[in-house]
Amino acid sequence: MSFHSMWAELLPIGRSSASGGYRRFAWTGADADCRAWFRQQAEARGLAHEVDRNGNQWAWLGDPAEGNAVVTGSHLDSVPDGGAFDGPLGIVSAFAALDELRAGGASFTRPVAIVNFGDEEGARFGLACVGSRLTAGQLTVEQAHRLTDGDGISLPQAMEAAGHDPDAIGPDPDRLARIGAFVELHVEQGRALDLSGDRIGVASAIWPHGRWRFDFRGEANHAGTTRLADRRDPMLSYAETVLAARREAELAGAVATFGKVAVEPNGVNAIPSLVRGWLDSRAADQESLDTVVGAVQKAARDHAAAHGVDLDVERESFTPVVEFDHALRDELARILGSDTDLKVPVLGTGAGHDAGILSGRIPTAMLFVRNPTGVSHSPAESATEDDCVAGVTALADVLEGLACT
Repeated sequence: MSFHSMWAELLPIGRSSASGGYRRFAWTGADADCRAWFRQQAEARGLAHEVDRNGNQWAWLGDPAEGNAVVTGSHLDSVPDGGAFDGPLGIVSAFAALDELRAGGASFTRPVAIVNFGDEEGARFGLACVGSRLTAGQLTVEQAHRLTDGDGISLPQAMEAAGHDPDAIGPDPDRLARIGAFVELHVEQGRALDLSGDRIGVASAIWPHGRWRFDFRGEANHAGTTRLADRRDPMLSYAETVLAARREAELAGAVATFGKVAVEPNGVNAIPSLVRGWLDSRAADQESLDTVVGAVQKAARDHAAAHGVDLDVERESFTPVVEFDHALRDELARILGSDTDLKVPVLGTGAGHDAGILSGRIPTAMLFVRNPTGVSHSPAESATEDDCVAGVTALADVLEGLACT
């Protein structure tokens, strides 16, 4: 099956007719449909399909027990109203690259696998890369069992409802010990390749990043009868903190975003009692990130105090800077650079990935495919057909160089 036919099959799954974006959230019906598609693709190729203890899907060519396997893949879930390419491009390209190599008579000397990591985006339970974090031991069973969605459904309840045993989750060191390299292809989330005129890039590092929850607690009251001087309005403190985050990020050359907010009692004619906002911040180095987050927290406390509002701040997740394996990165650049017509820029990224989570346990690397607008986590996310095909070819070259020699 060609890249185009696979892409056409996957395209309608979980797509909103209203927004045109995707709502493929972990352990939902759309997620189940994506998983069924993955299994179908594996079985159609005679690959051994399995689901590990943490709900990640694997499609194996060769015996994984031999060890030193070369693994590629990404994820199929999405952010709310996300784009088509973030995650799925890596999996569709993996199947297409493997098809290309087998059609050309490639002789594999190492086992090869394609993986679909579960709940990479964290859209439902608020924590990104749950599947890979559990596998790598970066998320404990107890922490995972405490995760809940907006409706109060816990991760174990959602997994069980989808037919997966939540009591089985946990670190999977034996599986990781069988992997010699993981290479994740991903659409670029930014415009570096577009600006340089290159179709394909190799990742150097992932910026340190995290999520912080800010709870501003004031006093609910009547919007029409409460004097401005008598109000303890947490919305004011929150709004001023949002502006502070933008200001501090600009000063540090970083990024900071309040992209999610919950308000109680959430009435048009009621002063809020609680405004809860989530900060996502990322920077090229740890010092810059600490500077931004520290300054935002100080601004939030100052504004809260000025309005008689209480404030609690909790860090919900954090990933330190990830330097991808230098030897593997250089090998990718060497393999791709053997084609003198293909320049291979090396670039960093502010986006988190499963490859980054696994980098502390196994050698990992990433390939980026050009995004002409740089837009991501949006229905407007895009990549041209020619660039997608170039990505498949590049991934096939990498797999051949790593697993067929």
